[in-house]
Amino acid sequence: MKAYRLSPAGQRLTLILLVAALLIWAFALWSFASTLRISYHPLQFWPSLQQSLAAGLGVGQVVPALLMLCLIVATPLLIWSLLEEWAGCYTPTTDGLRFTSLLGISLLYPWSSISAIRRADDDADEPLDELIFNTDQSSQIQQPLLRFLHRQAFGGTRLPIYAGLEDRDALLDEIRQRLES
Repeated sequence: MKAYRLSPAGQRLTLILLVAALLIWAFALWSFASTLRISYHPLQFWPSLQQSLAAGLGVGQVVPALLMLCLIVATPLLIWSLLEEWAGCYTPTTDGLRFTSLLGISLLYPWSSISAIRRADDDADEPLDELIFNTDQSSQIQQPLLRFLHRQAFGGTRLPIYAGLEDRDALLDEIRQRLES
């Protein structure tokens, strides 16, 4: 059984995206503190936040602070998605397609549960296909936080086949052959 992982070029691209996401997250943390004039020091955080709120916040502070708060919350979820893509491994077996990734995530998608292969974006330079499933197989992940993160990254009834995957076309051909038989 051949295992399909990201190619070196796909790994480089994912690494660049990870670094960019970390820089965006660091900027959001800095900008949030700067906008509200708060300190992240554990003993000074709540007093500095209370002092800032007591002084009153204008629209020029509230809007950027809310935008930065959204980035502070959303960027770690993006980073998880990129890390799961980085570590993802697709292995066709006789029982189905096995997907493994970070921290022991291991899902077996039976061939009968795959309802379609769909091109996610026809206009993109790099092809991105998705496997669409009849049922949510993420219940195989025992740890609730990992299950949530995996669902957040991929959804419950789909699994992306990334453009940067090594021998991607061979994997898609094998999946199509299994679905036809």
